[in-house]
Amino acid sequence: MKIIHTVSALNLALQPVRCKGDSIGFVPTMGALHQGHATLIRQSIAENDCTVVSLFVNPTQFNNSEDLRLYPRTPEEDQQMMRELGVNLLFVPSVEEVYPEPDRRVFDFGMLDKVMEGRFRPGHFNGVAQVVSRLFSFVQPDRAYFGEKDFQQLAIVREMTYRLQIPVEIVGVPIVREPSGLAMSSRNQRLTPQERVHASQIYHVLNNSRGRRGMYAPAALAEQVVDEINKVPGLHVEYYEIVDGYTLQPLSTWEESDYPVGCVAVYCGAVRLIDNISYK
Repeated sequence: MKIIHTVSALNLALQPVRCKGDSIGFVPTMGALHQGHATLIRQSIAENDCTVVSLFVNPTQFNNSEDLRLYPRTPEEDQQMMRELGVNLLFVPSVEEVYPEPDRRVFDFGMLDKVMEGRFRPGHFNGVAQVVSRLFSFVQPDRAYFGEKDFQQLAIVREMTYRLQIPVEIVGVPIVREPSGLAMSSRNQRLTPQERVHASQIYHVLNNSRGRRGMYAPAALAEQVVDEINKVPGLHVEYYEIVDGYTLQPLSTWEESDYPVGCVAVYCGAVRLIDNISYK
């Protein structure tokens, strides 16, 4: 595995790959890798001739400076995992390399970024679009892999790719969960053992709610989910919305959508966790 720190070195390393016409898979990460990331990487390796992984904690997508400061960083463990998985190129740029000058682009995603995460984390998705579009221009992949845990982010990246006419296939990969049901996340490293136990109840409440779809309207069911999660010690729901999986707009009735998805953000102590469940 080659470790590369500059765009010029990345272009040089990918030149023979492009000359041969080999396919390039790309997995953008912020490090602190776990088995969810490993699943993305394995799928890229299986579907492409060359796999590039980036490791870059993007400052423009954090609307909370403390969250940026506390974001887990485990570079040695990350590199070891990627070597074992068989990654071809690891791209670890500096902030100055990605942003040689401030990125002042403002993206218009219609209503996609006005709800849920966008409502509580203003500017977050604009930062995501800034960094992902830049990374796409550096790597020029055929396919890029994103986890479905970040459900709204996946929708935003797809929309950005469409609007900017970037020739890359966006591949969504299902959520990977710990044995307890907790969705794998780099932020889980900040949970105490007791908090992990409490956080695992998020998925169980979401999963149990699927059986009540026919009994309650989406808004009423969402209220029940919020109440049930809030009863777990140490958990506090920031939002839970049942939305159309394509438009991300809240549903009044189940008949409005053939792809209803419940999306949640929960504070477990000081750690903010997100998850989602399909009601299909």
